[in-house]
Amino acid sequence: MATRFQALVLAMFFVPLVAAMAHVHENATSPFEFIKQLKGCHTGHKTQGIHDLKLYLKHFGYLNYDASGELTHADDDHFDSLLESAVKTYQLNFHLKPTGTLDAKTVSTMSMPRCHVADIINGTNMMGKGGHSHGRGLGSLHSASRYTFMDGRPKWPASKSHLTYAFFPDTPREAIVPVAQALAVWSANSHFRFSRVSSTVNSDIKIGFFRRDHGDGNPFYGSGVLAHSFAPTSGQLHFNSDVAWAVGIVPGRIDLESVALHEIGHVLGLGHSSVEGAIMFPSIPAGITRRILQRDDVLGMKALYNV
Repeated sequence: MATRFQALVLAMFFVPLVAAMAHVHENATSPFEFIKQLKGCHTGHKTQGIHDLKLYLKHFGYLNYDASGELTHADDDHFDSLLESAVKTYQLNFHLKPTGTLDAKTVSTMSMPRCHVADIINGTNMMGKGGHSHGRGLGSLHSASRYTFMDGRPKWPASKSHLTYAFFPDTPREAIVPVAQALAVWSANSHFRFSRVSSTVNSDIKIGFFRRDHGDGNPFYGSGVLAHSFAPTSGQLHFNSDVAWAVGIVPGRIDLESVALHEIGHVLGLGHSSVEGAIMFPSIPAGITRRILQRDDVLGMKALYNV
């Protein structure tokens, strides 16, 4: 059975649609709310909700009882040493003190809306692979790049620098402009060019808004998961309709263009970055920020395509 946090997609909503879909948002709760009840938990604790935390960390790649061979506490609420190690790795990736304890900052970060793509894939910590030195330039927060690539470093072939995109039927019309603007930003900061076509049947990039199980094997549950997209050359980009989206900064809502920029990065081949504030950072707080491309994002694209 699918768990309540099994989705990570960046989902947004639009101010003009708030009234029309108010019933959806009233009933859509974050699948990560349970984490707030675990504040203070550490090794040795046995508390309801810890098993859900294990599933959360498993989903994002931090915890794998099968690979470790330590299955004793895989399906219970016992905070064991394997879970402590997973929490420490999570804390390191998100620039938190690696105590292995669910302190207030860790709980707050874990509860934040985020992308569906895992941070650790096939045992490789995708957020810890960066570290390329570079000089000063395009407004980054750090002096070392932390960009990563999707698993296996897939990319669009050199012959496909011009990509077409289309929206699935029932995409809210208010979403068209913010997504198009996000594509234009990537076009201005990469060798890619994008043009809209009428149908997803033959388009390179296929964009839509979906709820829960929508047939791609990655169902959305609740509003804590915002969106997900697939590596080149799939071109699939799905937003979670249950999320409270906005165009720009609106209290309690998620800026659609910011999330679109992130997901397009995945569509083009970028993985998650550990540079907080970069577009490819996995999570984004609701209602207080609008993200733009940072130097880390641009350098990652240039490195992937050698341009």
